[in-house]
Amino acid sequence: MLTWAQLGLHRKPIGLLNTNGYYDSLITLIRDMVDRGFLKEINQQMLLVSDDINDLLTRMNSYVAPDVPKWISEETT
Repeated sequence: MLTWAQLGLHRKPIGLLNTNGYYDSLITLIRDMVDRGFLKEINQQMLLVSDDINDLLTRMNSYVAPDVPKWISEETT
């Protein structure tokens, strides 16, 4: 889904409920993707992580997508 965001196919946040640190390894992988240039940091920020469901839902409801250019356009598809 983060790749779809990079391609400009959606502007929605992605919520990750990280109960008991279950997704810590995935979060580390995503940070490494940013460090290596496979994912833009601004797109990583679409991934909202919390271990509290109420906090996560609040953050998702108040999310405003960043204004970034698409990597692809209708003309190139």
